[in-house]
Parts: sequence; C-alpha cells; structure tokens
Amino acid sequence: MQKRVVRSDLWIAPAFDERLAGEPDIAPGIFSVRGNSAAAWEKLSAAHVYHVSAAKDELPKEFFASAGLLARCPDLLCVSSGGAGYDTVDVAACTAAGVLVVNQAGGNAVSVAEHTLAMILGLSRRMIEGDRRMRREIGYAREDVMGREIRGKTVGLVGIGHIGTRVAALARAFGLEVIATDPLLPAEEIARRGAESVSFDQLLARSDFVSLHCPRDAGSLKMMNAAAFARMKKGSIFITTARGGIHDEAALVQALQSGHLAGAGVDVWDQEPPPLDHPLLAMDNVFATFHVAGVTHEARRNMAAISAEQIVGLLAGERPPRLINPEAWPAYEKRRAQILR
Repeated sequence: MQKRVVRSDLWIAPAFDERLAGEPDIAPGIFSVRGNSAAAWEKLSAAHVYHVSAAKDELPKEFFASAGLLARCPDLLCVSSGGAGYDTVDVAACTAAGVLVVNQAGGNAVSVAEHTLAMILGLSRRMIEGDRRMRREIGYAREDVMGREIRGKTVGLVGIGHIGTRVAALARAFGLEVIATDPLLPAEEIARRGAESVSFDQLLARSDFVSLHCPRDAGSLKMMNAAAFARMKKGSIFITTARGGIHDEAALVQALQSGHLAGAGVDVWDQEPPPLDHPLLAMDNVFATFHVAGVTHEARRNMAAISAEQIVGLLAGERPPRLINPEAWPAYEKRRAQILR
C-alpha cells in the first residue's frame, strides 16, 4: 500500500523530496500553512508520517504535533521533527498514542559549532563593537575596542552531544581548555569527547566562556537564571546556540548592564525573532543572531537528506537511529502491523 508522508510548505532543502521520490511505495503530500485549512487537514488526517517544522514561531500552532492533531490523524505512525530540537512536538502525547518521534540530531552539528566559535572570537576581539563604531564615529582610538586572545582561556560546555563534541574539537584547536557538564554522560565518556568533566557549579566558576549545547526540557528551563549568571566569573562571556528559554533573558540583561558579564552571544530567543526594542539588541557587547547557527546551505541539505533517509528506513520496518521516545516502540510496532497490514 502507499505510505503517506506529509509535510508543510515551509521551506526545506530539495534533498528531502528528491529522496522520497525515489521510493515507489511512498506518496509525499504537502499542505499550505496559510489559506485553506480544510485542504491541509485532508492531507494530514491520512498521513502515516508527519514531517513537522521545528520552528515554533514559524509554524502555526494548529499544526503542532499535539494531542489534538494526533486525534485527527488516526493512521499516524511517526512524527519527524525537521531539526535537532522538537519544540513543536508533544512527545508525551505521541508516546501515549503509540506514535514515534524522531529528530535529526547531529545533522547541523558542524554549522552550529562553527557559529559558536565565531561568537567566541567575535566577542573576545570585540569585532561587533569595532564594526559599529567604525560606521558611526571618527576619531576614536583603536585601543578603545581592544580585545583579548582566546588562547589559554577556558570554555565550559553545558552539554556535550553532537554539537558540543564538535565545539570541543574546534576550541582545542584554538588553544582553549575545555570543560563540560552533561548529566547523561559519565566522566570517562566526556573525556573521550574532548573535555574535562565538572559539575555545573564548577563550570560556571571556572569558565571564561559558558556555551549552552543542551536540549530544552523541564529540567533545563531557566537553567541560566540570575543566580547562575552571578556564579559566572566576572568578565566572562555567555554563549547560547541551544534553545530560547534555557536562559532567562531579563537576568542576562541585568548581568550585562551591571558589568558582571563582558558580553553575550545569543542565537536563540524566547520570541523569534525578538522585538526590535529588546534591550539585548541595544547593547554593543551582544552578538545577536536569529536562530541561524544551524542554517547553512550544507546543514540544511544534510538535515533534509537524513530526515528523508530515516523516514524511508522507518517505513521499511527499521528502527530509526534518532528515536526520541523508545518507550513507544512496542505500541508502534503493533499499530504499524495493523495500519500498513
């Protein structure tokens, strides 16, 4: 029978559709997120796999993979997030319904790691400040925007998965000492990935750069709050390419305004993009980007390709390599046998 894979018309690299087109038993479907809602639900309600955008502020909430959506999609077997994150997916509801959730962890690791190092370098050398002053001032001294070398400094990674491991390798190449905390990994595995294992408090106290590479979940929300920023070294720099909500934006503003932190690199926000009057955007020592760390031609192509490959394998009966809710596997197998006969 035809296996129906449905996605929205939000942009995705052509590699996704090209790979699915090579499977004669897969019928791709695309719905528009704007306009004809009835037509969208006609496609979604018949889907076996829903490839959902992970962009929470681009995808209308109507099309989040929620309990409500699952109720309207009785044949749905898998929700495939288009990114490493899955903010648009209610994993607990999927698990209860026997629906697998997969992501594309690691597909954009190189791009995000490079962006992280770019922020570390840009802030340390005060490149953003220098660029802005050149565009609006004449007569200031070069020493007014004098930066610092990163060699010999310490970077602390909160999370050392696919991205954190790549950041560790790049950081060591620049002569940085690398320490990391990750509750999911033993100390010996953290060492194998290129970092010294430390506690969260030790990381905050020792790091010249604190960089977040952890998932957003109930345990990490507002992890970087006023107390955490206060425990960071005076004059240190905060970097996040993880997810909005893990750091408290108001607390970060205060830590920068007080002079306790020397700067911040922020790629992820509570609201994306943030409003133009956001106080962080008014600060010359903030390197601000719009959730683009993983948005490169190479990363988007890679994410699309591994998304499609994982879906093809799953529909052929394979266990997906990036399964978020393995506890749903037994119920999924029973449903798959019934639905795909």
